This record gives sequence, C-alpha cells and structure tokens, in this order.
Amino acid sequence: MPLTMQTASPAKAEEVTTLRAMKRGFVGHCPACDKGRLFGRYLKVVDRCEACGTELHHHRADDLPPYLVIFIVGHLIGYGILMTETKMEMPLWVHLAIWPLLTLVLSLALLQPVKGAVVGLQYALGMHGFGAARAKRKAEKTENAGDGRSNTGRDGYTGRQGA
Repeated sequence: MPLTMQTASPAKAEEVTTLRAMKRGFVGHCPACDKGRLFGRYLKVVDRCEACGTELHHHRADDLPPYLVIFIVGHLIGYGILMTETKMEMPLWVHLAIWPLLTLVLSLALLQPVKGAVVGLQYALGMHGFGAARAKRKAEKTENAGDGRSNTGRDGYTGRQGA
C-alpha cells in the first residue's frame, strides 16, 4: 500500500515581530506561522514550510550560529572551571573527564536552537531574500483578494511572462 501524504489547509503566515520570529526559530518552528518544522535534519533547514508554504531556503546562517555557541559555551564552561577551582578541591582527572564532555554536550545541544533563532532573525528583518519573498506573497494576497480567485494553477504556474 503506497504511503500518501495528506496536506492540511495552509496556515496563515502573519507579520511577526523580531523577538517572536527568533523564539519560533529557537524551538525549531517556522518563523512565519509557528506550525511547521524549521529543520528537516539536525542542521538542515527545510526549503519550504509544510504548514504555510513560506520559503525558507533564503537563509544564510553560515558561521554566526557556531560563533554564538562558542561564545555562550565558552563563558559557561570558563565560569564553571573558575568556580570549581576556587570553591572546591578536585583532582585533575575529574576536570579532564567533566569539562570536555560538558563542552561537547552543550555545544551540540545549543547549535540547532541558535541556528533556528538566527534564521528567525533573518526572516523578521527581511534579509537574504526573505523580504522580497514576503513582499511578493503580500502582493499576491492583495491581488487575489478582490476576485476571490487564485491566479495560479495546481502546479503553481502563473502563466505570466518574465516573472
């Protein structure tokens, strides 16, 4: 029996504030509608939201998420090492067992949420093609609002030349 995918009615992608888009991205949801998934795999952002259809392939998170994770984890681990050394007596082997492992776990745990927040920030600020995509979507909504019809076929082809 073939596996079929049921598509729900598209969710409404409203204008969101910067902080709200970053929060949605941090938890791995679409920054536009908060319904669809942002990641298809661990760090691979989906091309399009399955709920609202917002294109997410515009993002250019690149190196900012790892820099932010290094900054956060470095401060947490550095503070932990400093407080451990000043407040208690621990053998060196315990330090060598705890701190590298904790650094690795925190880095892997924070990398995806931080990348999601960066993608949400880019969406909210209209960076890297998100602004043009949102303006195009808004123009299509206003164009179709008057007659109640969509000018696209089932395959998404508009029939316009040069668009």
